[in-house]
Amino acid sequence: MPYSENPHQPLILASSSPFRRELLSRLGVEFSSMSPDIDEGALLDEPPERLVTRLAESKAREVAKDHKGALVIGSDQVAVVDGTIMGKPGGHQQAVEQLLSVSGKRVSFLTGLCLLNSESGHIQLCCEPFHVIFRVLQKSEIENYLLKEKPYNCAGSFKSEGLGISLFERLEGEDPNALIGLPLIRLIAMLRNEGLDVLAE
Repeated sequence: MPYSENPHQPLILASSSPFRRELLSRLGVEFSSMSPDIDEGALLDEPPERLVTRLAESKAREVAKDHKGALVIGSDQVAVVDGTIMGKPGGHQQAVEQLLSVSGKRVSFLTGLCLLNSESGHIQLCCEPFHVIFRVLQKSEIENYLLKEKPYNCAGSFKSEGLGISLFERLEGEDPNALIGLPLIRLIAMLRNEGLDVLAE
């Protein structure tokens, strides 16, 4: 049974990310998007899995405050290597250093996903892992890649949906969309629990 009695609830993506918007649009459902204003800093000694689920929920709750009766999607992602969270590089030199640090290593991308029904108050929350094993990279390859794609606003300093795929040895995980920032397989199941079936007529 769906948790909602309203089959026409608006769907809102609590994110300004163009990558998440593009992913959600693949489902063929109508939605709007808005950027929540929250503090995205980590708490003291907060594990990365807890960080991404807390922030995904915070984003959804922030947007839901002004949109009663909506289904709100919140999502957050971090990259973890050797137990340390990697942020977005922000610039070329930082991106070079990030990619040199992951050369030949396994990097875990953890995506927190939240679906909040602001009508019923029901919340679904998970952390979806996806792993990237980088091949051993030469500095000249890294420089050439960054000059071509400029992924300076991406955690890990690459775009897997673009030329970043050339940096990998292999990928491990259940949903490759999670690597881009929105695990669609899990999201579809959550939406179905709320009575929204993307394959319904």
